Amino acid sequence: MNQTLRDTLLEEALQLFRTQGITQLPLEQILSQLDVSPTTFRELFGDKDELVLQATQYDIARQKREHAEIYQRVDNAVARLLSLLEMGIRDLRKVTSPAYFADLVQDYPQAWALGQQHLTDYSLPQIHGLLNQAIVQKDMRGDINIALVSKIIIEQLFMVLNEQIFPASRYDVAEVFRSVFLYYVRGLCTEEGLKAAAAYFSRM
Repeated sequence: MNQTLRDTLLEEALQLFRTQGITQLPLEQILSQLDVSPTTFRELFGDKDELVLQATQYDIARQKREHAEIYQRVDNAVARLLSLLEMGIRDLRKVTSPAYFADLVQDYPQAWALGQQHLTDYSLPQIHGLLNQAIVQKDMRGDINIALVSKIIIEQLFMVLNEQIFPASRYDVAEVFRSVFLYYVRGLCTEEGLKAAAAYFSRM
């Protein structure tokens, strides 16, 4: 029961943070919008910092589940990579508060560090594997330095989320993400890879 309630509250908290930011939201307002009593909140999360951390952990687990579903549904490595990018764009479009990422970086370093660790420990090897598979399938160029390109893709993501480079008040982060990654991946593809991924390129 508590796990189901916890998951529901974490899902709702994520939506709240992405649309209203985190730092400026008083705990009383969070409790009110989540429709949870202070006692239940303390039992499940303790405090606001722990709520933000658990919400980040919950979202990472959700991403991994969706990635597994993509891998079951899609065989082609380039199509898998583009499906992951498509999912990333969709997730970023849910972030409508310009303060969301800045709040994480400045005021919730533990949650932000968890997200960064996820990219290093999970996303980097995942991208490395997909690039290798795409080269074997002849959908990407054979002269790619896989380790370097994997690192570049991760660093590009850090760049997209860097408020100093692309402040959310001026740039749509989802559009920046699309502009950076879509054209970069296209440049890595062979003619065969472009054909395999044509449907993705046309809708992203």
